[in-house]
Amino acid sequence: MQKIEHIGIAVKDLSISIPLFEKLLNSQCYKTELVESEKVNTAFFKTGESKIELVQSTTADGVIAKYIDKKGEGMHHIAFAVTDIYAEMERLKSEGFILLNETPKNGADNKLVCFLHPKNTNGVLIELCQDKK
Repeated sequence: MQKIEHIGIAVKDLSISIPLFEKLLNSQCYKTELVESEKVNTAFFKTGESKIELVQSTTADGVIAKYIDKKGEGMHHIAFAVTDIYAEMERLKSEGFILLNETPKNGADNKLVCFLHPKNTNGVLIELCQDKK
């Protein structure tokens, strides 16, 4: 793994959270994106070499909506940049980690992504990210 690519934060409403994080980080949101396959709207901020991703559900029964119902708004995942997501998925699988998707999925910000089950990672949802070529 190369670096922390971003930290994902589950939010109820981007129209409230974007201005909040612009003030907090003293930085403008540089990109918003709808990821239909995941039923989320995202907003990105740069902070040093990493990013903050705000994630809002587009449906009442989406994964993020269910997460917020259970745990409230807050940190949802940590994403790590990898150079070869397929090799990293195989490596982690061979180490006993449970992958939440068997093949990389299209994610926000022009990435291929894979999530690791939090029960194997001390309760933290981990995302692997690779830039699409």
